Amino acid sequence: MASDMSFRLSKQRKVILEELQKVTSHPTADEVFVMVRKIIPRISLGTVYRNLEFLCTKGLVLKLGAPGEQKRFDGTPEPHPHIRCAVCTRVVDVECEIEIPVIPDSCTSGYKILNTNVEFVGICPQCQQSQQ
Repeated sequence: MASDMSFRLSKQRKVILEELQKVTSHPTADEVFVMVRKIIPRISLGTVYRNLEFLCTKGLVLKLGAPGEQKRFDGTPEPHPHIRCAVCTRVVDVECEIEIPVIPDSCTSGYKILNTNVEFVGICPQCQQSQQ
């Protein structure tokens, strides 16, 4: 999804975006809240949630996670594949180049495709170790 930069980011949104772009851990909103409170101590969790949603709608942040799961956020908005642990829900970027699938217009049932999210699901090394 192309980002819409025809708006100004508030100080809070800038800090949230900058903190998210510093990490590759794909944090939850609660984890982003902890990161941002170090810079803006009086920010509320609700403000962080609202601003993450805003940044997602503007194409500056990706929201990851299946319906019913706790969402994780990615400060790299360009489409790229992820691997999610089915046990602890940790998310990491796929470390090598893979081809992102493209749906021909004739197969979209009239949908205008805005974004592609490729997610592989597995069990991370830490959870594999704890299961042994």
